[in-house]
Amino acid sequence: MKSIGNISNKYIESANKTAKRKFPKYTRQLINLANRNAKGTVPDVVGSLATLYFPEFLVEVPEHTVDDWEKWYTDREPEAKARAKAKILPQIERLKEAIQLIDDALVDEWLDDLLIDKTYNGLYVQKAVLQKVSAHFNVSYKVSSALDESKGIDGYIGETPISIKPDTYKMVKSGEKIDVPIVFYKKNKNSKNFEVFIPTDLNPSNND
Repeated sequence: MKSIGNISNKYIESANKTAKRKFPKYTRQLINLANRNAKGTVPDVVGSLATLYFPEFLVEVPEHTVDDWEKWYTDREPEAKARAKAKILPQIERLKEAIQLIDDALVDEWLDDLLIDKTYNGLYVQKAVLQKVSAHFNVSYKVSSALDESKGIDGYIGETPISIKPDTYKMVKSGEKIDVPIVFYKKNKNSKNFEVFIPTDLNPSNND
């Protein structure tokens, strides 16, 4: 098996002879955003296109064009476009109102949120993991010192030193040797949350 190259969306449009629809600048992005927020084209609204309708269409109409697909789909979901539009248009009105609120100060706030807060929270997860693990065991926690960090220690749960690593961490590739329990965290694909994994034999306690 060998590759013979890529095909672009433009190439597919040309092969399928579909219309190249034109939208005024930025309007497509705004409609896409409104649709995502409103969930205007989810299966409950327009039907299961990719997993149900289109495979059925290919079986029922072996020789077809985009016009055949439009007729076939519209016959089965005559109200789909109206239902989708009823969800999308009110969201567009909300976007129009929101755009009027954007000024110099709000852009400043947005930049601080992105460049400062979100960067810090996104790249520095260790303290939150320490808090989560300490709450799980109902013991105190302590962040590591510079000397601790040089030994691979990111903090203490009670009096137990631990290392904190993302689930993508590979000890063999890094060549790093860590002699303390490792707590892993993993970012969930379908949310902004992190899941925390502890060693089954981790059993810290406070030093009374």
